[in-house]
Amino acid sequence: PRIAANSSAFALCAFRGVVVWGDANYGGAIDDDAWRQLRNVRQIQATEKAFAAILADGRVLTWGHASYGGDSSFLQEDLVDVKQIQ
Repeated sequence: PRIAANSSAFALCAFRGVVVWGDANYGGAIDDDAWRQLRNVRQIQATEKAFAAILADGRVLTWGHASYGGDSSFLQEDLVDVKQIQ
């Protein structure tokens, strides 16, 4: 989808990248480094308190509450060539 929402935040794929708003703890805010990576997003999916986005190159970027999937840093080597997230 081009827009996703969880219990406290929204993420929208816009012309210049992803726009987020809502509760910062649940993905309603992202740091500058993550925001720069969120260009050419193919898909965004939400969990109850986090988000995941598939980038154009097939990598996945996550943000939001770590216990709900917002921290995938330990899996980055495996999150390549991803086609779909649900």
